[in-house]
Amino acid sequence: RNIPNDNSPRIERGSASGVIVTADGFIVTNNHVVDNADELEIVLHDQRSYKAKVIGTDPATDLALLKIEEKGLSFVEFGNSDSIEVGDMVLAVGNPFNLASTVTAGIVSAKARNINILTDRAAIESYIQTDAAVNRGNSGGALVDISGRLIGINSAISTPTGVYAGYSFAIPVEIVKKTIDDLLRYGKVMRGYLGVIISDLNGQKAKALGLDITNGVIVDSLQENGAAIRDGIKVKDIIIKLDNRKVSTSTELRELITRHKPGEQVRVTLIRDGKEKIVTVTLMPFQETLQSKDT
Repeated sequence: RNIPNDNSPRIERGSASGVIVTADGFIVTNNHVVDNADELEIVLHDQRSYKAKVIGTDPATDLALLKIEEKGLSFVEFGNSDSIEVGDMVLAVGNPFNLASTVTAGIVSAKARNINILTDRAAIESYIQTDAAVNRGNSGGALVDISGRLIGINSAISTPTGVYAGYSFAIPVEIVKKTIDDLLRYGKVMRGYLGVIISDLNGQKAKALGLDITNGVIVDSLQENGAAIRDGIKVKDIIIKLDNRKVSTSTELRELITRHKPGEQVRVTLIRDGKEKIVTVTLMPFQETLQSKDT
């Protein structure tokens, strides 16, 4: 921040991190890193400096895609965030406190974590939680597996002090891949929606519904004219799988749905009246409703 005198305009400067994803200069970072920025400068590890252009942003996932004019750059290889397990070793790479190219190590502490940090109406939070040290300046940096493959973009910390206190959060690379692809193809993210209001099943709710399971997602209500109500999903259905992938929480379901575009079909496995049923739903574009937490 530069404040020469009381009458001069205030200029704020900050630093963060980013990940080069192509040899010709496409870079992924956080939306909150570039939001409202007048000018963006990219400095590589060898001190080469470039002006960056914003190709697109997605506040719902807190991701942004940038471009610099260069060729032959080293870039990260994508991994698979679905394949990682709690306890796996991970490395966080970034520029905390302006300490360039800092690497910290930790493990995956949890998956599909929602910390309610994003304020966008259609926010998607399904973070990889780690105990790799992340601080101010790490935002937008890489979370990689032990083979150096990208599995997430570091985005947030949970702390009572403002500095690392043992909990850091990264956007899964499977969400990053789709966001990049959509921003390049369409200039915006094309995200399909089921049109349901959901909550997590637990022991108390399962007992009230007469169920012998405690993992799954309850359909609490349906968006009027949404995909779910059109294709046969009903209130009090318990969603347990999406496209043969087990769904235990509403956060997991939102992450899986956000990987699909409007018009794509998903197979929803649910329990209704004590019986398992499969419903095929064609996803629709997002429609504003007065209800919150719609998927």
